[in-house]
Amino acid sequence: MSTYELDTSGLLCPMPVIRTQDFILGLTAGDSVDVHCTDPGALNDIPAWCRINGHRVLEAKQQDGRVLIRIEVQ
Repeated sequence: MSTYELDTSGLLCPMPVIRTQDFILGLTAGDSVDVHCTDPGALNDIPAWCRINGHRVLEAKQQDGRVLIRIEVQ
């Protein structure tokens, strides 16, 4: 199990979700990824994508204009 970082700062919807999807394709079950965004819509969009695709959101928060979403790959 490994932990990764994905920076999608500066990208607008739907690109944070697409980049997250593409990144997770290269991971294995049990890995986790911290997705960093500046698009506030990602706070809803990425967790919704995770629910649809069976991944687990460990944390989702917005602070100082930045969004962090921690995902465990299933």
